[in-house]
Amino acid sequence: MRTAIITDSNSGIFEEEGREIGVFVVPMPVILDGVTYFEGQDISHDEFFRWLSEGKPVATSQPNIADVLRIWDDVLESGYEDAVYIPMSSGLSGSCQMAQGMAQEYGGRIAVVDNHRISVTLRHSVQDAMALRERGFHAAQIKEALEKTAYDSIVYVGVGTLEYLKASGRVTSAGAALGTILNIKPLLVIEGERLDAYAKVRGTKTCQKRLIQAMLSYTERISSDGGEIWIGVAGSFADPAKHAEWEASVKEAFPNHTVRYDPLTFSIACHVGPDAFGMGISRKITGKQ
Repeated sequence: MRTAIITDSNSGIFEEEGREIGVFVVPMPVILDGVTYFEGQDISHDEFFRWLSEGKPVATSQPNIADVLRIWDDVLESGYEDAVYIPMSSGLSGSCQMAQGMAQEYGGRIAVVDNHRISVTLRHSVQDAMALRERGFHAAQIKEALEKTAYDSIVYVGVGTLEYLKASGRVTSAGAALGTILNIKPLLVIEGERLDAYAKVRGTKTCQKRLIQAMLSYTERISSDGGEIWIGVAGSFADPAKHAEWEASVKEAFPNHTVRYDPLTFSIACHVGPDAFGMGISRKITGKQ
């Protein structure tokens, strides 16, 4: 394969899986009590979610640009003609713009994609890139295809606690207190780089049902014109039983589709907290070269 595919761990793809599927991965840093760890490298999701459930301080950071450049250089020096880099959305991190600037020094051999995705839908972008590479597309063509279809995806996220949204300023202290008393759960939607409130419902089960209903409607719109979809499910559950229950609910609602579960990536989990649950759907790229 002449074209390398590179992403970051916001996609839910870590280095071990990357080696298995032929994708290079930049691990994202996370800061726990002042100590920096790297997602999927020296801290597991189970450890991170337990940390969240205990209410300990967490923060994420952009990857060191030197680490990104090292991977680019290693890939090109190993014999690839070019490479496509698919990081998290520019609207959610400054690392994409930084990478786009640095790519100008590589004479067109590095194509940085900004297709406004994160978490499970970023994985979908990588899967599309792999399919395009199999059809003979090179880096610039993959970038063009991914950016053209950037907004053919959507993510919904429900939260188990309002404390993390309060800390980020998305919910006031009074609103969080009242919501906790009334067991109100906000359902959030991510379209492109925008994180907005979609609905407020009472109770986790009701919130999950509302999320699935919204996704069924989205799927019907894509399927009406013959489109095919990727479905990804995620959660920040420290309890494996809760993860299994959420995954089973989605699979029951989408019996004719393949549903993949990934732990919620650190970049989202640190803002929504423990026991959050999400789902992302993207239209597959099916066009030919």
